[in-house]
Amino acid sequence: MASRDPRIDAYIAKSAEFARPILERAREVVHEACPQVEEAIKWGMPTFLYDGAILCGMAAFKQHASFGFWKHARVMGEDNPRDGMGSYGKITRLSDLPPKRQLVADIKKAVRLQKEGAKTPGPRKTSAPKPPPETPPDLAAALKKNAKARATFEGFAPSHKREYIEWITEAKREETRARRLAQAVEWLAEGRQRHWKYQNG
Repeated sequence: MASRDPRIDAYIAKSAEFARPILERAREVVHEACPQVEEAIKWGMPTFLYDGAILCGMAAFKQHASFGFWKHARVMGEDNPRDGMGSYGKITRLSDLPPKRQLVADIKKAVRLQKEGAKTPGPRKTSAPKPPPETPPDLAAALKKNAKARATFEGFAPSHKREYIEWITEAKREETRARRLAQAVEWLAEGRQRHWKYQNG
């Protein structure tokens, strides 16, 4: 029989009264569906591992409990979006859990995916990458006068260029902007990135 983690017993005991039977039922069904499962606490919540990797987890909150699969999209389908951290929405009573037969089938599917080495789908890219930064005229003019600074700046990745450009353009006063511009050219001439003081070495 798989070992039980006493920390999960303590977690359930400390949970709200409505959540305890939900967590106990989910825990029992996980063990029934996957006798080799191991228990752990991860991120402060009861977690079930199979073959050393996270299979599923559960949690209790003030108003609801949740039970979710690590590979939610693979187990539940891409068209079944996750609600918070749970795979079955917000569970407020025992009857909100799916029927035992379905829960067992879903857990077994998660185990099978784990055995097959299915990867968790990565986050979908929702935003386009930032466009390359546009060099303001005063910085461009200052770089024209300093070959070393210009060479450093032109050799930078867009993100490092952006750090200098934003630092200069975000100045609220003209004298602050002029001071930052002069400092930027000095650092660039020395081959330095904008945040060089915080870098190792």
